[in-house]
Amino acid sequence: MQRREFFKKLGVAAAAGAVLPSLALSNEAAAPKPKGPNELSYKDAVNAITGGKKVVNSPLVHLKAPEIAENGAVVPVTVEVDSPMTENDYVKAIHIFATKNNNTRCIDVHLTPANGKAMFATRIKLGGTQEVAALVELSNGTFLVATQSVKVTIGGCG
Repeated sequence: MQRREFFKKLGVAAAAGAVLPSLALSNEAAAPKPKGPNELSYKDAVNAITGGKKVVNSPLVHLKAPEIAENGAVVPVTVEVDSPMTENDYVKAIHIFATKNNNTRCIDVHLTPANGKAMFATRIKLGGTQEVAALVELSNGTFLVATQSVKVTIGGCG
């Protein structure tokens, strides 16, 4: 009789062990995943930098990126700004964004008049076809932007 009771209890324990983890997983899947500290949408990231100031599309900002990137892990980007870079009129910062990545902010570069030229080149990661944006902060407090679409064929990463 003890042997039968043992196997009954073992069967109940095994069934519970099989069902409970799957219930816990379904609850985790239904719950929204919390955002990490660096996960911002493009709009939220721009607002955080500009403080809600107006951003103007400008021909003074020259953003160069390939139209088609074969590898999303290393996409070359160059930003050049037509600025005199004098004590009273210079580029304070250049911010590069990948608008659809989880973390839209890619690179921030801070400049001074001592830089002589407002230019920056780097490589960024793109999780897929999306817009790349260069946000430029001027010394007078205005913000300029230029965008370009980049098609990622393979190998995109988030």
